[in-house]
Amino acid sequence: MRRRDFIKAFAGSATAWPLASRAQQADRVRRIGVLYGSAPNAEEGMAPDMLRLFRQAMGKAGWVEGKNVVVDYRFSAGDLAGIEADADELVSLRPDLIYVIGLPPAQAVSRKTRTIPIVFTRTGDPVRFGLVASLNHPGGNVTGFTVWDFSIGGKWMQLLLQIAPHLRRVGIIYNPDTAAYAPPLITSAKAAAGSGVAVIEYQTHNDNDIEAATSSLGQESNNGLLVIPEPFTVSRIDQIIRLAARFRLPTLVSLGGATKRGALISYGYSFEASIQEPVSYIDRILKGASPSDLPVQAPDKYQLSINLKTAKALELAVPPSLLAIADEVIE
Repeated sequence: MRRRDFIKAFAGSATAWPLASRAQQADRVRRIGVLYGSAPNAEEGMAPDMLRLFRQAMGKAGWVEGKNVVVDYRFSAGDLAGIEADADELVSLRPDLIYVIGLPPAQAVSRKTRTIPIVFTRTGDPVRFGLVASLNHPGGNVTGFTVWDFSIGGKWMQLLLQIAPHLRRVGIIYNPDTAAYAPPLITSAKAAAGSGVAVIEYQTHNDNDIEAATSSLGQESNNGLLVIPEPFTVSRIDQIIRLAARFRLPTLVSLGGATKRGALISYGYSFEASIQEPVSYIDRILKGASPSDLPVQAPDKYQLSINLKTAKALELAVPPSLLAIADEVIE
């Protein structure tokens, strides 16, 4: 369901709580948990951006840490064991709500509670992966915001080849342990590559695997890189971008903010929007709404970003047609 349909859908879903109960709920300090599976701590990777954006949106909604809400943060560095442990901790705190960023954290928390409301973001196909019964009627304690449908893998490949038409091999890196949605994205990317471009999968489980993959691709000048955004790769995004620059690999990373960190091109749901827009659901649930009544939301628009400085370093001439449709151009 698109966001323009949400207001109409939500207007028809009134809660049955008595007014006195609502008043009591409004007066007490709330406690929520936040599980971000793509950062080792609050100071590294994309975590500082996430914290800033989340706190900014919460403040605009009237929720201020230390005043009327307590927030317990957990960061898991793309490690499944760490995600499971953090999920256990947050559920044991019995918060009023848990906000999860990424599919593995959403799955981990949803397995551990059927009563605590859960709001997810940056996940793909929550029905397929068992988070909700349907998009329009989630039906349980879980709802949230998706990041894309799987056909976007083909768009990623098309954009990479448009900005670097000389490519003959494109490596796709991801960690299969934390990217259950990788296969359909790769299928879509391969279909878009055509017969003239070989697509090579690199399943990476640690930093050495990432360096080995980029080093292998860097041995030839007509190779490029496509990074599937998932907890493991996002937690190592700076390392991947540095290695791509070192081995002169035109690289697409579908993660908002990646081009500002040096990636050549990015196309996907705005990172800012993906973190901040779910706060509207957090606010509604804390005020008495039920997750089962809040339809899962899909992005209204994807954002295309191009780093011209990186293109120049790679001796690439960005087509004017691509620049004309870019939402962000970094010079």
